[in-house]
Amino acid sequence: MRLDLVDVFANGAQSGNPLAVVHGGADLSDDQMLALTRWLGLSEMAYLLPPTDPAADYRVRIFYPAGELPFAGHPTLGSAFAWLAAGGEPRHPGMIIQECGIGLVEVRREVGSLSFKAPPLVRWGALSEEERAEAIRIAGVQAGAVVAAVHASNGPGWKLLHLATLEDLLDAEPIARATVPTDIGLIARRSDGGRVAWELRAFFADATGRLCEDPATGSLNAAAAQYLFGAGLADGDYVVAQGRKVGADGRILVRKDARGDLWIGGVVRAVALGARLTPWA
Repeated sequence: MRLDLVDVFANGAQSGNPLAVVHGGADLSDDQMLALTRWLGLSEMAYLLPPTDPAADYRVRIFYPAGELPFAGHPTLGSAFAWLAAGGEPRHPGMIIQECGIGLVEVRREVGSLSFKAPPLVRWGALSEEERAEAIRIAGVQAGAVVAAVHASNGPGWKLLHLATLEDLLDAEPIARATVPTDIGLIARRSDGGRVAWELRAFFADATGRLCEDPATGSLNAAAAQYLFGAGLADGDYVVAQGRKVGADGRILVRKDARGDLWIGGVVRAVALGARLTPWA
């Protein structure tokens, strides 16, 4: 087995979300995959496997410290990068087809970046009053700062709070622990006139119930984009910043194509490729 370490949604050296990708781990059990994920301590980890769907270029299983995810964004881009770096050749030039828990996901190779097509939401619409109050409590935001509170589930069960100002987002003080699973996102518009239009924060509960902040999150940005376009708050390409509260500086690029499909992309950089992973008992 070999292991790659890549930086996804990078905006400079080691500025995005780190991802470990394992090649050749088809004989690993679910428990071994989860144990290695927890030991490394990253938000998510990907295991590249041969596809079972003839339309796919590869299959990936995505784990986070509390279990397996049917889909996640930064592991999708990181896995595609690692597969290409290992010599993978897509069946369709410029387009990689990934197989994962939600089915097939298209990944587009562009100059200097990769992007995935946002999968359809499996749950959307306004949170109930009880769900809204609980999300506000967990995220540690002021109730009066919440413009909208919506389901934004596309694998992970994100609940998204749209906040009135960037200061509301940066001032959020989430609680220390939450039930598993918990996935809460915050988004606010930036008004400084720069190329970054929105800023986002993402919180999830690990296997022990500790609430963690993710440096840069593809799945949440995909779901948030569907909310923003659907609500008429976005009408063209935009850039999201994420991670400053945890020392990161991620950049997520959101594009809408002529067919209306949303693409979530960014820069992926190699940190270490092809490290030998020693088998264990």
